[in-house]
Amino acid sequence: MRRFTWFNATSLTLGFAFLYIPMIILIIYSFNASKLVTVWAGFSTRWYGELLQNEAFLSAAWVTIKVAVASSTIATVLGTMAAYILIRGGRFWGRTLFSGMIYAPLVMPEVITGLSLLLLFIGIGLDRGILTIVLAHTTFSMCFVSVVVSSRLVNFDRSLEEAALDLGCSPFEAFRLVTLPIIAPAVISGWLLAFTLSLDDLVIASFTAGPSATTLPIKIFSSIRLGVSPEINALSTILIVIVTIGVITASLVSKRASLRMQAEERAAVRN
Repeated sequence: MRRFTWFNATSLTLGFAFLYIPMIILIIYSFNASKLVTVWAGFSTRWYGELLQNEAFLSAAWVTIKVAVASSTIATVLGTMAAYILIRGGRFWGRTLFSGMIYAPLVMPEVITGLSLLLLFIGIGLDRGILTIVLAHTTFSMCFVSVVVSSRLVNFDRSLEEAALDLGCSPFEAFRLVTLPIIAPAVISGWLLAFTLSLDDLVIASFTAGPSATTLPIKIFSSIRLGVSPEINALSTILIVIVTIGVITASLVSKRASLRMQAEERAAVRN
């Protein structure tokens, strides 16, 4: 086992500093009293108050949350089904094509994905709005969910399902009562990943969003063209806090669920 050397400590420190120092600076300057984001003029929370009165940002934030929840939920269901078919479906006609279509958005440039979806929506006469953004985000985030769930299904002990089938469960009941609870941490992780990707997306949303549906990344990007406002610092700080709380909560829930499943598996083996 390798010791923790000074080189490893330095590399780790520089890596964390590169990632988190800009966020810390942004959080500090969100409490700046000055309108100039680079000049410190004292501590103030005025920009948080003005942010809560900015209808444009609030509307964009609400649209973003609705799109993220809807698209991540649909992507989780479809991605889990696709992962189950790929891992448990065996060899079937068109499996290679199906697998390639599932994983294609992982390597496809977002510009190409957004443009192709835009042409599709125009071709079928579907007006751009919240629905088109949800469909677009579901398309590119479903593959990430499929990868996460597939990695858990590969190491899944199928003897547990076989035992449930021997005890009289139908295949659906075995999946619902045995398989799904065990792979639940992976499913939750896939949902969180899809939710994060939807919140962060700018390129694909800019192609598929309409005048009546502007997401928060699009609104922020259009605002900083005229200069960075202290309200954007406040908004970014709120997003960082929300994401941090969500990640910590999900990690604790997933860890607890994983420990519970391991305990149940050990109890089943002993019995």
